[in-house]
Amino acid sequence: MNSTFPNRVTEMLGVEYPIVQAPMGWIARSQLASAVSNAGGMGIIETSSGELDAVRAEIEKMADLTDKPFGVNIAQAFVRDPDIVQFVVDQGVQFVTTSAGNPTKYTAQLKAAGLTVFHVVPTLHGALKAVEAGVDGLVVEGGEGGGFKNPRDVALMVLLPLIASKVDVPIIAAGGMVDGASMAAALALGAEGIQMGTRMVSAAESPVHQNWKQSIVDAAETDTVFLNRHTSPALRALRTERSEALELDTETNAMTALVGSTLDLYFGGDMNASLALTGQVAGRIESVEPVADIIRRCAAECRELLADLAQRYA
Repeated sequence: MNSTFPNRVTEMLGVEYPIVQAPMGWIARSQLASAVSNAGGMGIIETSSGELDAVRAEIEKMADLTDKPFGVNIAQAFVRDPDIVQFVVDQGVQFVTTSAGNPTKYTAQLKAAGLTVFHVVPTLHGALKAVEAGVDGLVVEGGEGGGFKNPRDVALMVLLPLIASKVDVPIIAAGGMVDGASMAAALALGAEGIQMGTRMVSAAESPVHQNWKQSIVDAAETDTVFLNRHTSPALRALRTERSEALELDTETNAMTALVGSTLDLYFGGDMNASLALTGQVAGRIESVEPVADIIRRCAAECRELLADLAQRYA
């Protein structure tokens, strides 16, 4: 695969652009992941829903939807199946991200099976532990991103260059990634690729209800809340009547708001049925667009910006 971004991430993943789609539960399935892969990025199939039979069916669909590389995420805290590694290996994928757990748990098995493994980390300590466990690379995730978080959140602007200064493995930056400018910033701070979550939730091929997509488009940069600082995992979600009531609640575990009602929000459009896991970058998203437009424009703008900076500050 020829890449306009020749680096370790594009070489390891076999993609044209070092742009990875986040592994969001129920959302990161064949419809969205195939669109990302077909556009030259790395589509990811989730396992955090815990619905492994459905996940297997979604992976099988990918063969009919794309001939490009795609990966699978193992969300360790949410998938406790002891055979999850063999399950992933049996699907024939070559790239895996592991998250929400100890990197020593599955890395050796996955590597022994010939897979490329990146582990998601929210801290320098976690990054060093993952590298010691033998991962091929890291997804460094700042606290501004949506979804499940470390209760002691650190912004990507601080976390990324810190980790990049201490490790030699390639890094994919996550949190606030939405366009060419954010991608160029991530590369300048030491990453070799980016991961998009919220931008992909709002994409035309995302399977979520239009109400969620429109809420992202309408959101200001202050329209997310950080929940569960008193426990783990913490969560970042869109500001709604329900999430705002939990924002300063130091007793209730906000995870209870996800139980049993998640799909009513995701696919039914009831924005107060559950929590719409969304990053602060929602404040920069102004329209619902096709995945291919998002990825190709992001890559083109990034290259143009890097060239312009090189010329202006030569």
